[in-house]
Amino acid sequence: MSARPLNDDEVITEMNKMVAFIKQEAMEKAREIQVKADEEFAIEKAKLVKQEQQAIDFQFEKKRKGAEVAQKIAQSTLTNKSRLKLLQLREEHLQDLFASSRAQILALAADEGRYTQFLQSVIVQGYLQLLEPEVTVLVREKDFEFAQQAADNAAAQYTEISGRIVTPTVKPALSNDIAGGVKLIGGTNRITLDNTLDERLRLLEDRMLPEIRNNLFGANPNRKFYS
Repeated sequence: MSARPLNDDEVITEMNKMVAFIKQEAMEKAREIQVKADEEFAIEKAKLVKQEQQAIDFQFEKKRKGAEVAQKIAQSTLTNKSRLKLLQLREEHLQDLFASSRAQILALAADEGRYTQFLQSVIVQGYLQLLEPEVTVLVREKDFEFAQQAADNAAAQYTEISGRIVTPTVKPALSNDIAGGVKLIGGTNRITLDNTLDERLRLLEDRMLPEIRNNLFGANPNRKFYS
């Protein structure tokens, strides 16, 4: 028994079924493609967002570190300026103190009675250090007259203390520009003692400077060793 050929209506029906099937397949395939495309888009988007976020974080961290460095530099500069200003003020204060001391020794040199006693005292000290029979005493020209008397009195006092005799020769060889005092030279000219007011004040300033700084400004926290 042979198959009957399809009539026109049956052909159209079969064709419609095939079209519907193909259309359904195409729609499902399209949905698959769309889903896959959406997934890939989401992955790529997340990747790009992460890269941009990392770039932003990197730039932010770079700027933050730069700001911290700039702040530290500014703070260090300000601290150094403050420290230098403090040191300058301290030095000015010390110089004022030393200037006051110099003014006092000038006042001593201007008082003839006190100054003559001072000369006799430092000359005796020089005799006792030199322990020589002949000593040259150098003084300011304006001190020459009463310096001779002070040198002779000092010689007598030296003899009482040491039992030795010394013969002084007073010479007006020091500048009138210094504050005062004497220099003593042993008879052999090998030893010179500087007992001028200027030199004694300088030595006192050098010796007392650490103590003066400590008394005025307190202990230095950065100093670890003390002589």
